[in-house]
Amino acid sequence: MTNNAKAIFLDMDGTILNHQNKVSIETKKIIDSLRKQGKYVFIATGRAAGEIEELVPAGFEVDGIISSNGMIGHIEGLKLYKHSLSMDLVEQVIQEARTHGIYYELFPYDHPRITLAQDREYMKKEIMDPKPEDVGMNEWLSRKQAIAEDIHWTKGIQGEEFSKFYCFARTKSHIDSWKSKLEELKKELPFSTSISSPFNVEIMVADVNKATGIQKMLEHFKLDRADTLAIGDSNNDLPMFEYVNYAVAMKNASAEIQEIADEVTAFSCDEEGISHFFQNYLAAEKK
Repeated sequence: MTNNAKAIFLDMDGTILNHQNKVSIETKKIIDSLRKQGKYVFIATGRAAGEIEELVPAGFEVDGIISSNGMIGHIEGLKLYKHSLSMDLVEQVIQEARTHGIYYELFPYDHPRITLAQDREYMKKEIMDPKPEDVGMNEWLSRKQAIAEDIHWTKGIQGEEFSKFYCFARTKSHIDSWKSKLEELKKELPFSTSISSPFNVEIMVADVNKATGIQKMLEHFKLDRADTLAIGDSNNDLPMFEYVNYAVAMKNASAEIQEIADEVTAFSCDEEGISHFFQNYLAAEKK
């Protein structure tokens, strides 16, 4: 374990979030302790910024938030930087998603997430019970909530600036076929993709990811890359792991993620893994 990290970057799903999509009080307390010790603590998540407040306890605070896989950075509610998908790309992806029967959510910066109303029926079929055995409970619950509460079903595209697309399929073969189509589209319209489970793919601006967001945060706070530590659990954390000085995989991370990490937590996200890890971390610093 490295004990000299001054900047700590935490993924959400499968890391500080348990599989019921909640951040525990114990996790909040350990983050508060880290910050009291002079550490900078940041969220680095694939989720949109607007999703975070409902998932964390009252009084939850960090020094900055990198959301939508690096597309936007916030510090104390103010935008540090922002990227946006082009309208050409947005229109093309929606057209292709409809053709392929792919569940999608588009995240405008100035509106709630949207899906076109004409796609509602096939979208609802993608998340009909029973839950496919291999789909993670947190992802399934998030899609259920999105369909029931979060998505605005619109006749047309709303907004002018967009942070990302989130795409989902209930079978691996379906989402893999969609990923192949996206690789073809990249030849026409450059963009980046990222995955956080075997059943999803997200679409961002080309060459944007969690690592590019981390770089912006370090520049703003005048922190050194050599003093960075990150914790995550899935493939969208790979650029972050490659960039920081010390990478920690959650016990519940895939074998692929654990193999490239410098360390693996002793406990999972459902076992207060973050709290246990940093309790040991702070205790080691005092020795």
